[in-house]
Amino acid sequence: MQGEALRSRIKEVMVDELMLDSKPEEIGDTTAIFGAQGLGLDSVDALQLVVALEKHFGLKIADASAAKGVLENVETIATEIEKSA
Repeated sequence: MQGEALRSRIKEVMVDELMLDSKPEEIGDTTAIFGAQGLGLDSVDALQLVVALEKHFGLKIADASAAKGVLENVETIATEIEKSA
């Protein structure tokens, strides 16, 4: 899975696994995942997201510093999944 299909699937997984109030199509590819300007997720959500990404996409995130770069937005997650594919 690549491109727009991958990005849509990531958004679906985020909404389902994190029980977000948003619909997948309301999340922009570059919308920040954390912080008040973005989706407003917290560290507990981050852990759930890491587990969900491994379960659904086989993406393993080695450590917290790597996670910061990967979990910025849907685009950065998709890029990382595409690199590891």
